[in-house]
Amino acid sequence: MLRIRPAESRDLPRLQDVERAAGAAFRDLGMVAVAEDDPPTLEELDAYRVRGRAWVVSGEDDVAVGYLLLDVVDGAAHVEQVSVDPACARRGLGRELLDTAARWALGKGFAAMTLTTFADVPWNAPYYARLGFTVVPDAEAGPELRAVRRHERDLGLDAWPRVSMRRPLGP
Repeated sequence: MLRIRPAESRDLPRLQDVERAAGAAFRDLGMVAVAEDDPPTLEELDAYRVRGRAWVVSGEDDVAVGYLLLDVVDGAAHVEQVSVDPACARRGLGRELLDTAARWALGKGFAAMTLTTFADVPWNAPYYARLGFTVVPDAEAGPELRAVRRHERDLGLDAWPRVSMRRPLGP
């Protein structure tokens, strides 16, 4: 049985493995730089864990098979990363992680969730659109979200079309 829980210190090395495995799918799209990108460091992952903004989905053996990291950007809960081990893909685990983050965000008084993603990768923007996210035009993005996008451009991620997306929370 799969369950979602807050990330623990013992999970962090496994989250790096999940990220590497999930990233490999980008190679098939010719996005080798994305596929070979290093996962977050243990220190970066631990910072999310300490702030209570990291969740994992784990199996019966309680080993993480997916995770989500959350920031706050322009007064919205911002999905920094969500990844699921490809061996466990297509089971709704990413959606469950996003729903968990949305419940957390609502409980903290946030009115929306945001993220940035690749526009044309099937398991990126099209997937998030099915979950209620809509594209935020650059002119409507807040200063912090624009800064996130600038940082992504500096990293070379704009070699492939990227978008910012937003999902309102609550009723």
